[in-house]
Amino acid sequence: MEGLSEQSARHPGPHATPDTEHQGHTWWRVMCLTGVDYFSTLGYQPGIAALAAGLLSPLATLVLIALTLLGALPVYRRVAKESPHGEGSIAMLERLLPWWAGKVFVLVLLGFAATDFLITITLSAADASAHVVENPFAPHWTHGANVWITLLLVAALGAVFLKGFKEAMGIAVALVATYLTLNVVVLVTAAWQVLSHPHKVGDWTDAMTAEHSSPLAMIGVALLVFPKLALGMSGFETGVAVMPQVKGDPTDTYAKPAGRIRETRRLLTTAAVIMSCFLLLSSLATTILIPQGEFESGGSANGRALAFLAHQYLGEGFGTVYDVSTIAILWFAGASALAGLLNLVPRYLPRYGMAPEWTRAVRPLVLVFMAAAVLITLWFDANVDDQSGAYATGVLVLMLSASFASAVAVHQRGHRAAAIGFGAITAVFGYTLVTNVIERPDGIKIALIFILAILSTSFASRVRRAFELRAAEVTFDEAAARFVDEAAASGPLLLIANEPHEHSTREYRAKEYSQREQTHIPDGRPVLFLEIFVTDSSDFTADVAVHGDEKHGVRRLRVEGATVPNTIAAVMMRLRDRTGQVPHAYFNWTEGNPLSHLVRFLVFGDGEVAPVTREVLRRAEPDPERRPRVHVG
Repeated sequence: MEGLSEQSARHPGPHATPDTEHQGHTWWRVMCLTGVDYFSTLGYQPGIAALAAGLLSPLATLVLIALTLLGALPVYRRVAKESPHGEGSIAMLERLLPWWAGKVFVLVLLGFAATDFLITITLSAADASAHVVENPFAPHWTHGANVWITLLLVAALGAVFLKGFKEAMGIAVALVATYLTLNVVVLVTAAWQVLSHPHKVGDWTDAMTAEHSSPLAMIGVALLVFPKLALGMSGFETGVAVMPQVKGDPTDTYAKPAGRIRETRRLLTTAAVIMSCFLLLSSLATTILIPQGEFESGGSANGRALAFLAHQYLGEGFGTVYDVSTIAILWFAGASALAGLLNLVPRYLPRYGMAPEWTRAVRPLVLVFMAAAVLITLWFDANVDDQSGAYATGVLVLMLSASFASAVAVHQRGHRAAAIGFGAITAVFGYTLVTNVIERPDGIKIALIFILAILSTSFASRVRRAFELRAAEVTFDEAAARFVDEAAASGPLLLIANEPHEHSTREYRAKEYSQREQTHIPDGRPVLFLEIFVTDSSDFTADVAVHGDEKHGVRRLRVEGATVPNTIAAVMMRLRDRTGQVPHAYFNWTEGNPLSHLVRFLVFGDGEVAPVTREVLRRAEPDPERRPRVHVG
């Protein structure tokens, strides 16, 4: 539990929020941080593309590049502007939907995000194990041991995060620079092989012509199969998650970080252009130079197409160096994904009251996520191809939500043309997602398991924590402080809990008279009326501000809160600490079924107030002598 903090995303990891005094890093260094996730897909993307599209892999990749540069890139440039502190598209949608609808929607998106990040961990580790097993220098006992190697890499990842992850930026820059340089060498060598043997291009085009009747048919097939290649866009959500690491201008403020937004957009654009070039070149090289049978399960190029070319044309020594670099960046991509999860969960679930407080600590969460990664690895038998559908599903749902949030954001600002453009992108992502889910339903199955687990545990936690104080801080304005101090001069405070509606002098007097009669408030002692206004009952914790006013001949303390009883209890505890005396609150019993009132409390924040207030106080203050009193009549 070391490091448990109210601040989310403060853990040591690739996406950790820098300290207040930290000025951030230049955009290209942070690009390497997001690049360990984005660029590492070169380890398996060409092979998956060849399996999905066959000889048409370069054409399908061109469609994917067009969607990347004309769809995903504009969307996430908008997300960077709308959510510049690393919250991403989920926070944008949270702001669009009020009350419980927004909370439930966020929980569903978290299920898809968990699918995305966890499959990143397991798929990257599985592909790294494929590079280990296929290396000619690997010991004989590693052959066929993909599952155990994958589990070992996952366990090592968890061990590093349990210990503490430091110097992530320097490692990311070194890994990305080395990996991209080696890929350039492999692709240049592949280009030389193609130029030296031009008949290979002819063989490829002849084979395409034999399979498909016309260029239009080829384009049509490429448009149909490109959704299977969608995991080639996997780095954009990570790109906006690392925004707090980007160094902005000296004039940037928290409210207007213009420099950080500009530099993050430069990061996203540069990464997308670099990745697009690598995707197209690698797709051409692997499709032209590698026989199609080698991409199949059990083939030498399955999950490691570029590594196959490195070994074949540059020798086993260079190929081994390439394998080591690929294994390192794939493993670090898992670290990046795990850090993304450790950023995301504490940002939402504890704030909603839908997770225990221990979920703010890194180590317990690491153990939970590692257990899930082990189960997923065993489920898919550490097979890269089988996991690609689940990975693409998580990526596409997050991109669909980002494009929809961007469309709504620009529409609200009156930018009609931009809204139409983002709407069109949303439709394309929607089509891509539906196609991917129909052809590879594993992704939606895993996501639904995560969603069901998150929803059930979240609401169970919310019910279990319903009787906490749930107020971060209680403050009094000048009038409220004066009323409290003057009333406390004559003894313990006497508070009448009252419905917060406008009343007449007659109604207030009748209320005070009935309460004095039914609950035996001491005669002659001044009373304060305490009135709670429920703002958003789906919120769990909030700062409470007590405002005092004098109207209709009575003094009132008026408070806004997520729930009535918890807010009353928090105010009474603060009044006790302020005055040094135990306050008394007086209530009327509520008519009706107590079970229905309990449901109203859990959903709407009111219901049977008196007994719930007493229970909250009982849990908050174990000493009965110091516990504020609740009287009901």
